[in-house]
Amino acid sequence: MRRRSLIGTALATPFIRRAHAEEGTLTLAAYSGIFQDNYLPAVVEPFMKANPGIKVIYYPAGSSAQTLGLLRAQKAAPQLDVVLIDVSVAKGGTDDGLFDDISGLGVMKELFPTAFTKGVAGAAGTFDNYVMLYAPDKVNPAPTSWKDFWNPKFKDRIAITAPPDIVGISFTLMANKAWGGGDYRTSLETGVARIAELAPNVLTWAPAPDPYTFIIQGQADLAVGWNARAQIYSAGSGGKLAVAIPSEGSLFQINNMCLVKNARNAGPARRFIDYALGAQAQKAFTERMFYAPVNSKAEISAAALARTAATPERMANMLDVDWLEIARIRDGLSEQWRRRILTKR
Repeated sequence: MRRRSLIGTALATPFIRRAHAEEGTLTLAAYSGIFQDNYLPAVVEPFMKANPGIKVIYYPAGSSAQTLGLLRAQKAAPQLDVVLIDVSVAKGGTDDGLFDDISGLGVMKELFPTAFTKGVAGAAGTFDNYVMLYAPDKVNPAPTSWKDFWNPKFKDRIAITAPPDIVGISFTLMANKAWGGGDYRTSLETGVARIAELAPNVLTWAPAPDPYTFIIQGQADLAVGWNARAQIYSAGSGGKLAVAIPSEGSLFQINNMCLVKNARNAGPARRFIDYALGAQAQKAFTERMFYAPVNSKAEISAAALARTAATPERMANMLDVDWLEIARIRDGLSEQWRRRILTKR
């Protein structure tokens, strides 16, 4: 079977520059939908313009788990060169020996320390933060605390995705912090107990197609989600959706960028990673989609920075989450939700 039939349509538009003579075609597997719509013009297309001898094929992956399954199936003959996947899933790929070392790339010294997770290959390619979603016409004044979910006036107007989805796990972490539960590594009992109290007021634990749409369509007044998507959807909602980072802080979700072991196009792939994690690309993507930058030298405009959790004030209040630890306790936490929370609605 030919390579093209396995991995999709090439982004083959040529651009001109007289810098690097290296040539090749690399395949990047990253998220589909709104992420792809913004990552292509912010990062991929400028990279190809700066490196006219290199073409990038963007493979739109459905999920990190699906990408990992593909990598495992192709281990003997990889079709992908670079992947962007959730850090906890990247740990599984690292343990399976699916990724190559990129620590020697020059850009690595520019990244924030939080871009590196011990025992996981690659480095963070994106930081996204957890947010409250709300309907401005129904929630006025704007919410300022995670505890606002427990206000009885929002009964049957709350949409939260339950675990094992990371959205529900993150809600547990933030509830635990907001209600004084202490170190989540020791116990999430406070968070689980408080959410059990909230459960009778929740409209749905499975908003479909997503919580952003639930707010925009007027089905809910409060929900939770991720900042990058929320900011994009908010801008196009006509004032129906707004975003808040509560006073108790937030947390970052990390996607690692990894070089596939025995990649066919390792040279171009390394060049792409070096560019994608660089200050220029990180600035462009942050200012287009409001992910927090992973590169310490990225000079983000004040307006864009204000729409992320990367301001100094917010950074000081972020919950430091060990996602590998969360992966270890995910099943147990999901069982707690099934027994104590989901049965109350």
